Amino acid sequence: MNATWDILKTLSDPTRLRLLALVLNEELSVAELQEILGMGQSRISSQLALLRQAGLVTDRREGKKAFYSLRSSVAPASLALLRAAVASVASLPELTDDRANLDRILQKRRHTQEQYFNLIAGRLGKAYCPGRSWEAIGHLALRLTPAITIADLGAGEGLVSQLLAQRASQVWCIDNSPRMVEVGTELAAKNGLANLAYKLGDIERVPLADNSVDLAILSQALHHAQHPQRGVEEAHRILKPGGQVLILDLAEHTFEKARELYADVWLGFKESALHGFLKQAGFHHVEVTTVAKEPAEPFFETLLASGLKSAPQNRHNLTDC
Repeated sequence: MNATWDILKTLSDPTRLRLLALVLNEELSVAELQEILGMGQSRISSQLALLRQAGLVTDRREGKKAFYSLRSSVAPASLALLRAAVASVASLPELTDDRANLDRILQKRRHTQEQYFNLIAGRLGKAYCPGRSWEAIGHLALRLTPAITIADLGAGEGLVSQLLAQRASQVWCIDNSPRMVEVGTELAAKNGLANLAYKLGDIERVPLADNSVDLAILSQALHHAQHPQRGVEEAHRILKPGGQVLILDLAEHTFEKARELYADVWLGFKESALHGFLKQAGFHHVEVTTVAKEPAEPFFETLLASGLKSAPQNRHNLTDC
């Protein structure tokens, strides 16, 4: 049967259309979809199964949770049809309520993370945090090139940046926790680091100008991002041509309690996923390697990923220094 006709039949059900309107905007878990739509799990799951069979959505599992998003391979003509169908009912009360509930869910996500980081501000370096070993941080610090401008994205208190600022010309710490920014600013002043500055902001919307830094660092920050790809793309945007990105993050794991204990959004990443984020953002000379393995359960492993932003011909980049 004609694919367009099949899609039209799929869109004829109001619940399926409401689900598509939501996943067109955001990857959502079944539990979040339940809360937004006010429907039972069995009803939502059965409709999602039909959408998956129709090739319109895809699911991703993290522990016991299933997340649904629009399939990236949906043909342009089919995607245009979906968007037109959603737009045609956008003014209905049900869709208006769904958008309001979606905003509330996303705000809840951000609030949960902010609460966690505000709570641990001032003692982050004293308590255990997965992947934050001096062994792993040492690998990152050794890549430092002197007298450059650095952006530490998702910096927390800026423990890494406190070290880098000893030799860099300027270090910007970006974090979305007001308390982390406050504590970090106090530490910088206490240690006499005039070239270390903190800004309140999100790694998916970095408050720095295009082409303004030589080195961008995401140290154990990417697994807290709602959209990791956007975080990597922001790093690419703020880097000067020839600049480098360094990412320290957890390898994919199954320690589900990390969501509750550390406000993690993602349970680490596969090497291939980090490689894909960097390549899609436009980086070249991409490398991903394992740099640390913890000996105690749950045996966290830490990955170091790096990439370069294309430089104009005959211009030196970080690797030439």
